[in-house]
Amino acid sequence: MTRFKELIARNQTALSARRKTVNALMLSLTMLTTVLALIPLFWIIGYVIYKGTPSLNLDFFIHLPRPIGMDGGGVLHAIEGTIVITLLASVFAIPPGVLAAFYAARNPNTTLGIALRFGTDVLSGVPSIVIGLFAYAVIVKPMGHFSGLAGGVAVGILMLPIILRTTEEMLKLVPHTLREGSLALGAPEWKTSLSVLFPAALNGIITGFLLAVARAAGETAPLLFTALGNEHYDIGQIITSGVAQKQTLGTILQRIVDQPVDSLPLTLWKYAQQPYPERVQQSWAVALVLMIFVLLVNILARLWVEFRKR
Repeated sequence: MTRFKELIARNQTALSARRKTVNALMLSLTMLTTVLALIPLFWIIGYVIYKGTPSLNLDFFIHLPRPIGMDGGGVLHAIEGTIVITLLASVFAIPPGVLAAFYAARNPNTTLGIALRFGTDVLSGVPSIVIGLFAYAVIVKPMGHFSGLAGGVAVGILMLPIILRTTEEMLKLVPHTLREGSLALGAPEWKTSLSVLFPAALNGIITGFLLAVARAAGETAPLLFTALGNEHYDIGQIITSGVAQKQTLGTILQRIVDQPVDSLPLTLWKYAQQPYPERVQQSWAVALVLMIFVLLVNILARLWVEFRKR
């Protein structure tokens, strides 16, 4: 019996040593692959910072571009255009995306629910340039000109599947007892959705909103066919001239969105292919600003989740 116990103990020791060896080997492999995956990321970030930092200054953010061949100037037009397009896209994408997500989460097995999820999956895989061509045919051609409104619609279509699927998945994580308790107390379905389910899933929904905004701010292809670009776009000048002419608020807003606008990724694409060193240098600065914006949006999403957990 003693010999048998010794044999079992020896086998357990050998098995434990083998498991520890395999565990150490697998941990080493995962650490190595993690480092290999992070190298391109930090390489890109470091190189963009190195190339873009020399052109970053106050003028870069508050001035319009100067004529080609002159140093200085900024990308105020692109920053303002990015803000306008992102706001328009959010208005077009968030309300229908959230409402459709409530239906898909509540009626997942109906014909419309299945078609909605299938359409969302297909839409999320459609190339962005195809969305741009669609917006060009549906909005730009009938209007007869390019505009920030068309760009907002195109980018909003790209944001829609992200918002819809994120909201749907977050609603599915809400315990059914919350909904059943609200309905048992006499609350109607719509009030239960808005007052109980929506606040309970708000953390994930806001995160989805922010990720969709980050996706919208980095799109270029749809804007080539919709917003086109405009180096003379200046919201301050539009407002000033509108106030001087005693125009209504609606007219001023229409002038802001109903003309070609620029954006940071579109400006980056245009500047990077020009044969002028000052424009190429500014394209690196635009890439740095765009990268910082996307990074800040992701950080904000994480901070929001952590804040809501407390």
